[in-house]
Amino acid sequence: MEEALVRATIPQDLEKLLGVESRPHPRAFTDAFLKNSLPQTTRCDVNNLLTHKALILGYSRPKKDKRKSKKPKGLNARQKRAMKVFQLKPEHQRYELFLPLHDLWRQYVIDLCSGLKPTSNPQFVQQKLLKADFHGAIVTVVRSKCPSYVGTTGIIVQEFKHVFKIITREDKLKVIPKRNSVFSVEINGFVSHIYGSKFEQRASERSAKKFKVRGTIDL
Repeated sequence: MEEALVRATIPQDLEKLLGVESRPHPRAFTDAFLKNSLPQTTRCDVNNLLTHKALILGYSRPKKDKRKSKKPKGLNARQKRAMKVFQLKPEHQRYELFLPLHDLWRQYVIDLCSGLKPTSNPQFVQQKLLKADFHGAIVTVVRSKCPSYVGTTGIIVQEFKHVFKIITREDKLKVIPKRNSVFSVEINGFVSHIYGSKFEQRASERSAKKFKVRGTIDL
């Protein structure tokens, strides 16, 4: 069968026999259909598309905007100091308010040391305490180049790189420099000494630091 016969218009007598009818203006119908189906930006190119390209009459999803969501930035150290974030309000400078924190710290250290017992290895306990968080610990200054600090006892409420802030039983907030000071901490009969000059790190940094065993340590 020749190609012309395949593309020929159906005769009118066959249309009645088959029960079909051909549209008088197929080109106009196709143009109108494409104008309604294609996006607005491509309607002006309908004629070019019909002449030169094949069309896919499918739904195309709009491209998502790949803008990176901006994460909120936290406050830097200068902004925190300006807002007095690190300052403890006078009405909160009470020893009894921090006793529950001390109880939590005691349980934290007991768990950290796998249960403190009389048979526990002192060196093992010492190594664990070196990397522990001391917020809530009761410490005493046993040696210092500043005599006024010696004998000061209290709960550590804040630890910074160079100082401990402790609240005493007299409800006084004191700032004790780590350098040139030796602190003692007691828990379940174990007494450990902290040499502040070798302890000048933040708690987060100290947890990953490897401490070397030394025979003697000077202030």
